[in-house]
Amino acid sequence: MHFKKLLATAVILAAFVASTTSAADRIRCASTTSTQNSGLFDHLLPLFEKKTGIHVNVIAVGTGAAIEIGKRGDADLILVHAKEQELRAVNEGYFIDRRDVMYNDFVLIGPPDDPAKIQGIKSAPAAFKKIAESNSAFVSRGDWSGTHTKELSLWKKAALNPQGRKWYLEAGQGMAKTQRIANEKRAYTITDRGTWLATREGDRLDMKIVVQGDPALFNQYGIMAVNPGQHKHVNYEGAKRFINWMVSPDGQKAIASYKDKRGNQLFTPNARPHELMP
Repeated sequence: MHFKKLLATAVILAAFVASTTSAADRIRCASTTSTQNSGLFDHLLPLFEKKTGIHVNVIAVGTGAAIEIGKRGDADLILVHAKEQELRAVNEGYFIDRRDVMYNDFVLIGPPDDPAKIQGIKSAPAAFKKIAESNSAFVSRGDWSGTHTKELSLWKKAALNPQGRKWYLEAGQGMAKTQRIANEKRAYTITDRGTWLATREGDRLDMKIVVQGDPALFNQYGIMAVNPGQHKHVNYEGAKRFINWMVSPDGQKAIASYKDKRGNQLFTPNARPHELMP
């Protein structure tokens, strides 16, 4: 239900954006909330617009909703972080020109007293198992975002299904709001490091990172254009210019230069410049 409500809202937003961004010098990008919540787009888009004159309208939703928006042709490109879903959508013909663009990692955060006693555990699935065994509160995004998809994969690796348990709450919200709910509930949640670093002080979160560093928490971001063969109205040329800029040395330098107030780098660029398109 949460995902359907979010998707309905995203459809309305996409329709509004589409009505105001039909010019060749505008593109619509459906993207995960982490790129918005972290402030990355506020850093990148003015640089791109200054260089190209192309304005980017962002539709910030969960990854699952962003992919669906792109499939319908209600965006020109998407920037998301669920590679398996992305590649499936490419193979189905909905998107083209997918590129890896950057990464960070997921972290498990929780209350300072750490009721499940998972501080420092190296295995994320093992930590999830201890949360379940201790009946400690956990807040899930519950919105089929990239973060939610990762969370579900970790429960699966722990051989557990938390849905329906009293201690498991599905928020149906973006990452920043989910963090705030977890903070209020004194619960655990999984978040991407970029959003955590960018919002923890401003939102006055009384939480801490309890699990990090597991290779299973790697968080790859990909960018891809909506296939103009499926939707002739999309601004493919504008989308291609944005993709090229994101994977170019200039775009990758801009991503690397974005840091929080303490000087922490929020995303690490990892595109291959030789993949630039003509």
